[in-house]
Amino acid sequence: MGWAGARIDSFQGDNMNFQQLRIVRETVRQDFNLTEVANALFTSQPGVSKHIRDLEDELGVEIFLRRGKRLLGLTPPGAELVEVVDRILLDAQNLRRIADQFASRETGHFVVATTHTQARYALPKVIKWFKTDYPKVHLALHQGSPDEIAEMLENGAADVGIATEALDKVPSLVTFPCYTWQHAVIVPQGHPLLAREQPLTLEALAEYPIITYHEGFTGRARIDEAFAAAGIVPDIVLSAIDADVIKTYVAEDLGVGIVAEMAYDPQKDRELALIKADGLFPPSTTRLALRRGTFLRAYTYAFIEKIVPELGEELVKAALKQPSNGEE
Repeated sequence: MGWAGARIDSFQGDNMNFQQLRIVRETVRQDFNLTEVANALFTSQPGVSKHIRDLEDELGVEIFLRRGKRLLGLTPPGAELVEVVDRILLDAQNLRRIADQFASRETGHFVVATTHTQARYALPKVIKWFKTDYPKVHLALHQGSPDEIAEMLENGAADVGIATEALDKVPSLVTFPCYTWQHAVIVPQGHPLLAREQPLTLEALAEYPIITYHEGFTGRARIDEAFAAAGIVPDIVLSAIDADVIKTYVAEDLGVGIVAEMAYDPQKDRELALIKADGLFPPSTTRLALRRGTFLRAYTYAFIEKIVPELGEELVKAALKQPSNGEE
């Protein structure tokens, strides 16, 4: 259990409160900047400092390393305590979710965090189904980078995260593969690459300026890996997080585009042509992520199963209970 767990379990009739615990957690998240902590929790900086001191006095140890009034990091007991604080606040959130689950099964607030590509091309039919089957559940769709999605899951701001990058690298998250997809090349109608008799090669592609995704988005690492393995340095003249932006500039003949194949619609993108590139770039896998230890409402399990039919409720529950690597 460690020092912090044993110490907290031993308290009887203490004055510890959830605001103190939230402040400790937020202090770590805000890189020990108390001004940012106060802003995030809508309180004052002196109030934040007092809550920290009160908690340290109650515990009998210092949680944070200090230089004057500045906080520099966590003390050894502080590092243990923060892990327990996270569990306590997560369990408190779970208590509310459990109560809500049985008090109002068909109502609630459901947040999905995802990237532009997933929101624009992969999720519309699932979202439409969810809104039809659960009309009283308020669904919020937040778009962000994979790192932002992971942060939202960790701090409880999102229930489900969906992205191709980063999520499986976060120990506090459990992830499941949703589907595998390929990149493709898009060019303006009449482009010379369309007249090639041989299959497209990286060498032929690199003869033109390239427009593709920004680093860290939509399988960009797979594109870079393929060119690097071939010893080719492509001329990437523009990068964007949005496939629609990429298509716009390809249509202006500023370069050839490399996008997720799902982003091309032959009916809507008539001024563009698609060239398959299955053999040029490794496939990418989009993953669905949840925070470990979280209690999920019934409609969340239904949403997950709609995206990944083989993921039943019991499989997800079992995975959420599994500790991350390194945990006891």
